[in-house]
Amino acid sequence: MNQDFIPPAKPIIGTEEREAVDAVLASGQLAQGTEVASFESEFSDVLLDGRPSVAVNSGTSGLHLGLLAAGIGQGDEVIVPSFTFAATANSVALTGATPIFADIEPDYYGLDPKSVEAHITDRTKGIMPVHLYGHPFDVPSISAIAQKHGLQLFEDAAQAHGAAVNGRRVGTFGTFGTFSLYPTKNMTSGEGGMVTTNDPEVERRLRLLRNQGMERQYENELVGFNCRMTNIHAAIGRVQLTKVMGWTKQRQQNAAFLDANLQGVVTPKVAAGYEHVYHQYTIRVTEDRDGFARALREEYNVGSGVYYPVPNHELAPYRVAEHLPQTASAAKEVLSLPVHPSLSTNDLERIVEAVNKVAKAGA
Repeated sequence: MNQDFIPPAKPIIGTEEREAVDAVLASGQLAQGTEVASFESEFSDVLLDGRPSVAVNSGTSGLHLGLLAAGIGQGDEVIVPSFTFAATANSVALTGATPIFADIEPDYYGLDPKSVEAHITDRTKGIMPVHLYGHPFDVPSISAIAQKHGLQLFEDAAQAHGAAVNGRRVGTFGTFGTFSLYPTKNMTSGEGGMVTTNDPEVERRLRLLRNQGMERQYENELVGFNCRMTNIHAAIGRVQLTKVMGWTKQRQQNAAFLDANLQGVVTPKVAAGYEHVYHQYTIRVTEDRDGFARALREEYNVGSGVYYPVPNHELAPYRVAEHLPQTASAAKEVLSLPVHPSLSTNDLERIVEAVNKVAKAGA
């Protein structure tokens, strides 16, 4: 096999990012400072229609601090999907609250509103769905449930920079929304996260919690953390922010090519009025998914990823006897193909050829 490997994800770091980092290093101002403040303001303007943003050191920190700032703690319950990365449940558990796992709907992998309602108890204080793979969850239905029961809505938007529902950007619907800036996300700051809220008190508590409980040095108001973003990371993020919308269009074009040409697998669906930003292009393989992925790699040098093979409610820290049939089915069948903006036309054609031939061989 002489063809180059097509990776399932590929961070893009260019000359502009390196120059921005060098400028920060030359300034000597490395910790949280003016670069972070500018990044927060620009992130709000580009991706959130001006909703205030607070930068932190990771997406997980953003979820954790957001929950704390919203008043979640010991004895509370927060409903979350089991089919997602463990950070969603971990952030709830780290507050002292209990993550309660609900099932997903099969088409878009978001929380199933009926399952959410079935899991509400007198201890439920919030619902934290995930805009998984870059497709928004059922915002209207979940929001209506939250309002009906007097619950807070929190958005895990780690994978959904720029996604929208009927023209309104994700991260603007809940008490807070959190984005990840990990290297493989649709944009990166090297490592980091961004929390957005339109509640001034939640925003202030976020800023205190990320900085040891201080707004002014040595005037600690509460017990906080060191979850600050550095100027170095913010400088990378500011450059990436100028490119992310173009990269998103390329992801969407790549996804459209795959939609039009793949055969023998279940391709992603997009709900009417929803904008999918394709952090992942996730197909479903109903027979021997792992063998399918292995054949793509060994026979065609095409990478893929399984997000996520083990539902959270089956992980050691959370093991509970929940019956979540759609979660179980997705965990056995999902496979994410390369869709990142670095793909060439030849790459896309090879991905299509590989998937179609492997699917036909297994038919």
